[in-house]
Amino acid sequence: MTEEYLTLTDNSGALKGKTIFITGASRGIGRAIALKCAADGANIVIAAKSAEPHPKLPGTIHSVASEVEAAGGKALALQVDVRDEQRVAEAMEQAAERFGGIDAVVNNAGAINLTNVESTPPKRYDLMQSINSRAVYLTAHLAMPYLKQSANGHILSLSPPLNLQPKWLGPFAPYALSKFGMTILSMGLAEELREAGVSVTTLWPRTLVATAAIEFAVGNREMFEQSRKPAVMADAAYEVLVTENGLLTGRQLIDEELLGERGVNDFTEYAHNPAKADQLAVDLFLEP
Repeated sequence: MTEEYLTLTDNSGALKGKTIFITGASRGIGRAIALKCAADGANIVIAAKSAEPHPKLPGTIHSVASEVEAAGGKALALQVDVRDEQRVAEAMEQAAERFGGIDAVVNNAGAINLTNVESTPPKRYDLMQSINSRAVYLTAHLAMPYLKQSANGHILSLSPPLNLQPKWLGPFAPYALSKFGMTILSMGLAEELREAGVSVTTLWPRTLVATAAIEFAVGNREMFEQSRKPAVMADAAYEVLVTENGLLTGRQLIDEELLGERGVNDFTEYAHNPAKADQLAVDLFLEP
């Protein structure tokens, strides 16, 4: 899918030479964020499990690395399972050695299973907690020494604003717990790292985003007609990462709202099908 990004605030080149460590960056939103930041001259660490081509899912750490270089950035492709403490630590060290430090961590890797407690096998429950909430803890814990050395350190996690209404908990409490856990950890990290000058925020899409999760875990490819392209999250993530002085730290951001604050008035081109831009589905955990 070709991504079309919008030019927003005058921050061109703000990420030049900055090192962005992105989990799950081999496809979908992670890939889109990688390419958006690469176009600004950033160093991109593509930390994901997908080292070999998948028959149904396009994209590997190596294919995205090539795209990053073509977009104008520098790439480091690392096969990483965010559940593996030793491997994540090694990846952080490799990134810092290659590029001289780490300026931002984007927690994009995720696991989703929309089932209630009775229908969720323990292995699937553990998988969601480990890849979602635990990974936020682990990457932050291991990246802190590097981020504290950055002039504009960031931790950005793709998780929703807290919404504890029963309608969001009853149908799939295990998944909700894992995603809200990411947000709660981010809220705590924002306070913990405030004096160190490291900004911590969460970001969630206002509408469904056309990714493999929507096609295979939530519904089917027909739902893309009710979705926006990953570029909307990439543009919003970029706006977070170029924001200085902790102005956004602690906030639970929605892509559409942040982009609106930064001057975007027309979201039509973000729609997977612009002709149906007025028929988009609101994402999980958000009210219509």
